[in-house]
Amino acid sequence: MADHRVTRVGRHGYNTKSNRIRTIRTPGGRHVAQKIVKTTKGPRCSDCKCSLPGIKHLKNSAYKNLKKRERTVSRAYGGSACGGCVRQRIVRAFLLEEQKAVKKLLAERANKK
Repeated sequence: MADHRVTRVGRHGYNTKSNRIRTIRTPGGRHVAQKIVKTTKGPRCSDCKCSLPGIKHLKNSAYKNLKKRERTVSRAYGGSACGGCVRQRIVRAFLLEEQKAVKKLLAERANKK
């Protein structure tokens, strides 16, 4: 019967949340401990606080090693707001401009009479 016991990597051997391991079998047949890196919540939308699709969930220090296209999405407010919130902003701005134009038109008609 093979022995699957492994020695933990690092300084302390307690099975804490930050010190999880996975037992891996090497090509040579040995069993070694591989440290599991915790995953983060990832970047969030500034408006609705939902997770941003298309951007990896990494630690803040790891983003500096990524390419720019992996850090953002090629859209206005790419790495900070989700597509739905950007669409809402654009529609809101458009409707405000339309409202101003209608007010101006009604004021001109009122002045003519």
